[in-house]
Order: sequence, then structure tokens, then C-alpha cells
Amino acid sequence: MVEVEQCEDVGGHEGGQAAGYNRPVIEDAIVTAIAERLTSVLARPTGRFLRLVAAGRVAGWLDPARAARLAAFPAIFAIADDAVTLSAGLEDEPSRTAALDGVTRALSAQGLLTSWRDERYAVHAAPDAEPIFLLERAAARYFGIVTRAAHVNGLVRGADGMRMWFARRSPTKAIDPGMLDNLVGGGIAAGHTVAGTVVKEAWEEAGAPADLASTARAAGTVRICRTQPDGLQRETIFVHDLWLPADFAPRGQDGEVVGNRLVSLAEAARLIALTDGPDVVTADASLVVLDCLIRHGAIVADAPAMRVLDALRQPALEIAAG
Repeated sequence: MVEVEQCEDVGGHEGGQAAGYNRPVIEDAIVTAIAERLTSVLARPTGRFLRLVAAGRVAGWLDPARAARLAAFPAIFAIADDAVTLSAGLEDEPSRTAALDGVTRALSAQGLLTSWRDERYAVHAAPDAEPIFLLERAAARYFGIVTRAAHVNGLVRGADGMRMWFARRSPTKAIDPGMLDNLVGGGIAAGHTVAGTVVKEAWEEAGAPADLASTARAAGTVRICRTQPDGLQRETIFVHDLWLPADFAPRGQDGEVVGNRLVSLAEAARLIALTDGPDVVTADASLVVLDCLIRHGAIVADAPAMRVLDALRQPALEIAAG
């Protein structure tokens, strides 16, 4: 199913149209509402957290309740007041990965993780370092590791202005079921590149062939660091803009997307300001859309709350020990 919503661009900020082709300048009230909503849903973690230490390096962070549950695995973890440390006997990445695989399967069997993905994230102490271990994706937030994702703004140029595609997540998704999302988005699994993830996810979620998906333009990163029901989300999102033909109709291939909507930039701004109802956009996608609106001049530099919006795009991923 593809729902196409035709919406009129609305202004309200002095200046009318932003520089360039028929881009609306989002009205101040909507900009303020976006800032208020995202300040709430992307609020930094508070409270006490314990370091997850492996091979002498900080690999993640756990809240006290989750850390305490790991006492059930004394051969793998040593638990102190301020840290959970993997056994020194786990001397390399394969041994750590194997040990954590057993732990995560046990946690999953106890209903303590989200749906099992059978896909692993690589955990690094630094971006270019070798992995400390690989971890099942469903356990990423439980252990508070830093993850990476690739998201794509599906954009269309037209005589009536620039428009943006949204996807509706399946109601059976483990995280954010039924909510609106970017046209394309997915985690970057171990052994996969950013570009490869874009092409893979663009086909699975939008039916975009590789030759079209590979034209997506890298547009920098945004970051998320917040508490969620399943743990800590600490993520770097690699943002892309994909300019699509006017006659392109997205069609999901793997069942994770159940519909799509094409809207004006003004309507996109209104959507990411929503706090309830059927059209709420996921926090991750809202941040990516916000970044797109700023980069393309739909939210002007002197807009109210711009300093707040800028800070929301690049929070620190580090956690303070409690």
C-alpha cells in the first residue's frame, strides 16, 4: 500500500521562501514545537550507570538493575560498584563474542531483550579500532554499546516544491511499531559498510534498485544518546539524501514497511512536532528529518530554538559514571 498525501507548503516566518527552489520557511510555532518534543524524547540519560569493561576498555554502560542480573554469569562477569568487567580469561574477540552469545541467548529466553535479530553489531573502543567483541543486535541497548545506523531522506523535486517520503513501520515491529519513519533506515551490522547498508535497506524497505540507491548523497551524521525501556540507545546515524524520480513509488520488500506517504517540507515539519496520535514519527527519524530541514534552508538560521535544535543533532555519546 502506498498512501500519497498532497499538502500545501505553509509559511509564517518573515521572508516567505527560503533561498533556492520553492522551499518553505517553517513557521516559528512549529519550530518551537519540534524543539520541545525532541528535547523531551531525546533527553540525555540520568541516574547511575556502570561501565562495561572488556580487555581494559569501556565497551558499554549498564544501569544497576541490568548489571545485577549479570551476576548469574560469574564465569563471564565480575561486578563491582562502578563496573561490570568481562573475565580476563576471554582473551580475544572470538572468545568474548562466544561468551556473550551465550549470555544474550539466556537473557532473551528470560524475556529481557527485544526480538532476536540473529544479526550482530561490532563493538569498538574507537571508530577505527579492531572489534572488542560482536554482540547480538537485540542486546545492544541492554549493554549500552555504541551502534551505527544509516538513514535516508527520500526527496522529490517538483514544480510545487521539494517533498519528502515517509514510511510507516509495520505494527509487528519490535521497536516503534506502526510509527512513521524515514523512507529508509537500518542498523549497520558487523562486516557491513555504510554504503552497503544504504543499498541493502533501500531495496528491502522501499524497493529502490541498487543503481538508484547508490546515488544517495552522504550528508553527515547525527547522534542519539538516551534512555529507552530496553536500555541505553547510543547511536551514530549516517544521514543521506536520495533524490527520487517524481514517478517513483516506494514498495517495501520484507514486510517491515506497510505504507508510504509523500508530503511537503512544511508537513514534514508538522509531523515531527507531533507528540501523540497515529502519525507520530520515531525519534530517530524525527532527528534525521530535522537535520534535513535545517540543511535545505526550510528552518532558517535565526529561527527560535535554533541553538537547542543544533545541540540535539550532536549530543555526546559518553556516559558519566554514577
